[in-house]
Formats: sequence, structure tokens, C-alpha cells
Amino acid sequence: MVSAGRSDAPPRVRAFAPADAPALRAVFASSVHTLAAPYYTPAERAAWAPAAHDAAQWAARMHALQPFVAELDGRIAGFADLQPSGYIDMFFVAGDCGGRGVAKALMARIEASARERGIGLLFAHVSLAAEAFFERAGFNVDQRQTVERAGVVLRNARMSRRLAPAS
Repeated sequence: MVSAGRSDAPPRVRAFAPADAPALRAVFASSVHTLAAPYYTPAERAAWAPAAHDAAQWAARMHALQPFVAELDGRIAGFADLQPSGYIDMFFVAGDCGGRGVAKALMARIEASARERGIGLLFAHVSLAAEAFFERAGFNVDQRQTVERAGVVLRNARMSRRLAPAS
């Protein structure tokens, strides 16, 4: 049974548009404060995704990253980018969209794009909350590390995956 306003349609992944920036910020905050809650303290989450932010700076960052945008049930449900080096800088799914195939669809787009662009190695700094998903996607932990955000130390892992050439 499907609840009202929720379908079983798969996520649709598309290119970023500048007007997406505010919705991507909302997805980022929702992901950090909901999906990462079991892994990080309230203080850690507040430092990582503070309520107050510079909207113009965020929009400029999104414009520079050119993330893929996942839509589900007619709204933005997640986003992820792939840089020319193979670095995945941001990979976030809205807190109420976890477990609905959004991350899987974004990773499939990243892998396809990497192969099209001749990128053979993907790598990211992955939160504790996302580590299991990245492992299921074939990534390995290269190094456990910490990063500082607003004076608060957060734990994460550098993970990577070598892609097999397209057949």
C-alpha cells in the first residue's frame, strides 16, 4: 500500500539548475540532522549543518560543484557531485527519503558519469552515517580521520573505489 503523496516510482536524477540551491541546502540540513543523528551528537550536527548560513555562499558552492539532483515524488530528495579528480565532495539524501533508492540512483549516475569521463577511481570523505551505504556500493575504508567544523571535531572515513572499465 502506498501512502498519500508517496509513490513507488524510482527517483529521477537530473543535472543541477541554479534555482535548486535553496532546496539542496534543505536536503543537506535534513540529512545531517535526521539521518546522521544516530552517529553524531547534537553539537556535532549543529557545527556540521548550522541553521544560520550564507545562502549566496551556498549557491556559489553548488554552482561550482554542479551536483546531480535526485527527485522523488515531485520534489528534490537528494544530491551528489563528481569532481574531475574522482572526488565526491557532497552526497546527501533528505531525512525523510532514506531507504527509498535515492542514494542508489545518485551513485549509479556518479558511476556512469565517471566511466563516460574516464575517471577510474572514486573517493570521498564519508560520514559515519553514510559509511555502510558506501561499503555496499563497493567502496573501501582507506583511512579513519577527523575534520573540524566550527571548532568541533567530527569523525569520518576516507573511502575509495576503483571502477572497472566499461565493457
